[in-house]
Amino acid sequence: MSCSTGGCVPHGNKEIKNLKSFSTSAERFEGAHVLCPGCAHSIIVREILNASNDNMVLGSSTGCLEVCTAIYPHTSWDSSWIHIGFENGSTAVAGAESANRALRNKGRIDPTTPEPKFVAFGGDGATYDIGFQWISGCFERGHDMMYVCLDNEVYANTGGQRSSSTPIGASATTSPAGSTSYGEKKHKKDMMSIMAAHGAPYVAQIAPNKWKDMVKKIQKGFDAKGPVFINAMSACTTEWKFPIHQTIEVSDMATDSLVFPLYEIIDGRELNITYRPKNIVPVRDYLGVQGRFKHLFTPQYEYLIDEWQKRVDKDWDYLQRREEARV
Repeated sequence: MSCSTGGCVPHGNKEIKNLKSFSTSAERFEGAHVLCPGCAHSIIVREILNASNDNMVLGSSTGCLEVCTAIYPHTSWDSSWIHIGFENGSTAVAGAESANRALRNKGRIDPTTPEPKFVAFGGDGATYDIGFQWISGCFERGHDMMYVCLDNEVYANTGGQRSSSTPIGASATTSPAGSTSYGEKKHKKDMMSIMAAHGAPYVAQIAPNKWKDMVKKIQKGFDAKGPVFINAMSACTTEWKFPIHQTIEVSDMATDSLVFPLYEIIDGRELNITYRPKNIVPVRDYLGVQGRFKHLFTPQYEYLIDEWQKRVDKDWDYLQRREEARV
C-alpha cells in the first residue's frame, strides 16, 4: 500500500491510514442509496470501509443495508460485494475467505498479492436471532473475517418487529405497548459476552458518534488474525421514533447514559473500557427522546425507568470490575 501522501502510520508489518486522512479516502460506499434520512447505517459502513486501504470482500445479510444499497441494476458498493440470505451472510463471507486460502495454498493466487479483508454485515435480527448459529460456526472454525452487527434493536426492514436485541420496555409491532403491556418484556441479549466466549481475538462495541474510537477499533479488528465481532449501535429514526436530524444527538445520549457502553474484549478475556463519559446522562433522558418509550412516562409504567437505571448502573459496575480484574 502506498502512503506517499503522508496519510498513513505504521501498524505492525503494514501501514494503516491515520484518523485525519481516512475521511478523505476514495469512497467504497457511495452515497446513492435509499436508506432513511438520518439512518446511522451509512455513517458506520462508510467509516469501516474507509478505515483501511486494503482490498475488501464484503457481504450483507438481508436487511435495511442490503435492500437499500443494491436496487438492481444500481449499487452503492464500489468493492466486491455479495448478498445471500437473511440467516447466512456470515457463511458467504467465510466461504470466500476459505476459497482465498485454498487458492493461495494451491498456488493459484500470486503469493505477493496482498490479502483482502473479509467483512460481513448484518442487522440485529440477522445476528442476535436468525443468523446466530451460522455466526457461531464461523467463529468456532476460526475464519479470518470480521462480522459487523448494525444494531438498531429491531427488525426495521420487515415491519419493526422486536428482536432479542430490543431492550425491555420498547414498543415494537410484535411487542406493542398498551393498557395491559409496557412493550418488550425481556432484557437485551448480551451478544458481546457471547461472542467473546468463543475465544475471538477481538470483540468490540462501537457507536457512530464516537468516530475516532470506532475507527481505532476497526483497525484493531483488521489487524487481528481470526474471527472478529463488532457490535455497532445504529440509531434508527424510523423505529426509535426521533427526528431525522437528531441521530448523533441520540447516539451521544446512548453512550453518555451508559446504556450502550463502548469497550473491547481481547482474546475472550481482557476487557478495556474505551470511553468514559465526563458527565453521565440519566437513563430517563435517553429514553425520553425516543417515541418507542413514551408510554414509560405514564404513571402506570414509570417504575420501569427506575429499573432501567438500576440495571445500567449494575452493568457499568460489572464492566469496570472486569476491566480492573483483567479476567
